[in-house]
Amino acid sequence: MLRIPGMPLLPGTLFRDVSKGHYPKPQSLSNFQGLSMLNDRQQPPPADSGSVTVDISCPPVGASSIYPPRSGPRMPPWLAYDKKVLCFNAYFKQTLQEVYHAPYLVRKVKIYYYLEDGTLEIYEPRVDNSGIVQGCVVHRQRVQKAPPCDNEFMSLIDLNVDQTVQIFDRQYHITNCDPFTRDFLNKRGITVPDPVKSPCDPTETQRKREQQKRGGNSGPKNHPFAQFLKFDRQILKFQAYWDDRTEFGDVRKLEVCYYLADDTIEIKEQHIRNSGRDGPTVFLKRGRLAREFEGLTLPGQMTPMTLLNVLGTNMRNVRYCVDPLNTGYKEIHYYSERDLQIGSVINVYGRAVVITELDPFTQQYYRQKYGIQEFTPLAIPTRTDDCADHRKGERILPPFNGWGSYEDSVGNCISVEPKPPRSDFKKFIKYDRYVLRFGAKMLSTIKANCERIFVISYYLADDTLQIQEIAVRNSGFLGGEFMKRTRLELPGQERFSCKQPQYYMPWNFFIGSTMSLKDFIFHIVSADEYTLMYMEHHPEQFGQANVLVIMEKVRCGLKSRMAEFVGSCVPDCNDLENKRDVFVTFESFKGALIGIIGNLISDHEIITLCRHFSAEKSAPHACDRATVRAAAHLELKRALWNARDDLMEHFHHINPTNQPFLPESKVRSALRGCRLPFSLELIDNILSILNRNECDDIEVCDLMNFIDVSCGKGCNMLPVNHAFELCPKIPFLNKGRMVNFTCFLRDLKLPLNLPAGGEKKNDTIGEARIMPPSLGSEPEFQKHDNPHEMGEMAAKAHG
Repeated sequence: MLRIPGMPLLPGTLFRDVSKGHYPKPQSLSNFQGLSMLNDRQQPPPADSGSVTVDISCPPVGASSIYPPRSGPRMPPWLAYDKKVLCFNAYFKQTLQEVYHAPYLVRKVKIYYYLEDGTLEIYEPRVDNSGIVQGCVVHRQRVQKAPPCDNEFMSLIDLNVDQTVQIFDRQYHITNCDPFTRDFLNKRGITVPDPVKSPCDPTETQRKREQQKRGGNSGPKNHPFAQFLKFDRQILKFQAYWDDRTEFGDVRKLEVCYYLADDTIEIKEQHIRNSGRDGPTVFLKRGRLAREFEGLTLPGQMTPMTLLNVLGTNMRNVRYCVDPLNTGYKEIHYYSERDLQIGSVINVYGRAVVITELDPFTQQYYRQKYGIQEFTPLAIPTRTDDCADHRKGERILPPFNGWGSYEDSVGNCISVEPKPPRSDFKKFIKYDRYVLRFGAKMLSTIKANCERIFVISYYLADDTLQIQEIAVRNSGFLGGEFMKRTRLELPGQERFSCKQPQYYMPWNFFIGSTMSLKDFIFHIVSADEYTLMYMEHHPEQFGQANVLVIMEKVRCGLKSRMAEFVGSCVPDCNDLENKRDVFVTFESFKGALIGIIGNLISDHEIITLCRHFSAEKSAPHACDRATVRAAAHLELKRALWNARDDLMEHFHHINPTNQPFLPESKVRSALRGCRLPFSLELIDNILSILNRNECDDIEVCDLMNFIDVSCGKGCNMLPVNHAFELCPKIPFLNKGRMVNFTCFLRDLKLPLNLPAGGEKKNDTIGEARIMPPSLGSEPEFQKHDNPHEMGEMAAKAHG
């Protein structure tokens, strides 16, 4: 059959080909350019070297090839251009008749051209609240050209930027295209102009103009439920007042609460004490507050809509209709968060309420949202006859009468049924059995009293004091408890006063201080090792034991007299910088500091420096290996322990590579996991004497041989206390006898300014010596009163 191109497929337009006499059966499967496909259409004619392969079922395009010679696709269009679409931005104008000052509506669309089959689709993006049906304008199909070329279909050469195309009697003006479309057309030799700006929509311009007339510069209002979810339980609070100073009125203090969840306002009244007002404090019930108030409206005066009488004069044949223009309606404006600021006056149904202050949350809210930084509160006017505000913190109590303690008198004044004063239970749990002990002597005009020795015990749990006297033979004093445990007030305070008295605190006690305790004057001369260590571990509480503060004081005192200080400590030393370690005694160091600084430094501060820069080291705790082994074998025999093989198997389990050394933590957990009859102290003693390598790991074979009861005969011994008697741990009490003068000068960071001189070959420099730390004399604070012996004597006196 022959078909006339461009003619519809109707009877009379098809003619039989009389020259054709052979009608073979068509082949349904074929192989075209290496691709196996279903041959359901007629075979296309051979492609020209300078043209594109075109399906014969498609109408002719009627244009020359846009490809250079031998550069066109060698595959069918449906495969070469699969999923390739050209996208153009366009608009068309729709005529409007019902909108004043808006003759047309500009509607923006997107034109999609599918390269695989030459089809075209037009889609309009949806716009919220547009009032028109949007979406697909033209479904995907082959679109005919405008007359007189309506026998042809639109192709890609008909679509370009800044061109107008007619599609189904509607003019579309193309303004822009996407980057892929621009690049595709440029590669095919089609020039694409620059983007064109779309015209303004008159309806949108009119809508914005009306919005501005209504004062609608604010952004779009959120949905009420969304606003509730976002600002629920967020309240802006303002302090305000209502000036009602009439003949019988006064200034009313108010609290304005603005709820962000629903833009409602609630006002509460703050009654002043003894103001004569009582009852509910609600000044305004929660609700939206109108800006203007012209009195109460009559029933039916304000309605949401206006009705017009269009028919009838009597009550029987009256017809009404709703006024679409709502004539006579007056819009009600309500207060918002923008209207509430310091100094603003809000109209609360005829009452002028002035805002004076904002709470911290409200200040932060306005600072973040509106950038307001000034929140200076306003003064509230008062009347001359107003009563003074009551402040709970300024309650004046009657003076102390001397009976009982001050806390008891306060309890009698606060309550009719007094309760015992409450003690600080947390402080008691934290500092229970924490006792600071100081050695003191009494200062008196009686010579016998000056020779008496006392121990002052300060209990940190409740800030109480106790004084014990140490009995001295042939002194005439028995010793024992000198003062019972109690709290003592600082001297110089008014006895019968309304203020709470100040008591002795732990930082009031230090070596060298003089204090009056119940009309007795004591001078503290020493302290035990625990007290000194506790004060050094809490330098922020005890200034006399703070090394940094003391060094700064010494640095200021020796800044101009450094050479004199060094000469007093180390005489005849001209080359001190080249000495590695120089040690001085406690007496020399103390005498040099007091000689230059004087009374500005206390004995306790000097002792703290000597202990910090001490040249002495505590001897390591040594345990006898034979004694510890005998004690271990004794415990194994007493418990009839014979699980040595299980212990060895456990070591193989945790050490599959049979390493000769294991960490101490693993060995300790193995001994406790296998339940050896050893106490924690005995395990510590055993691990301290076992062989170790350079990484401080324990040798496993030495441990197994050590606990092997069958290997040799262990020495017989009686059961002992493993914590104290097996390896005695004697505390180191001689710290501070010798001072490392070189370290002290290094931390002092002051120039020495020493004169140059010859160097001596011996190891003696005046009273100082370059020697081991063990050669030296006892310091003054340890020589007179040994704290360990002082504690024992105090215990005996107390007993």
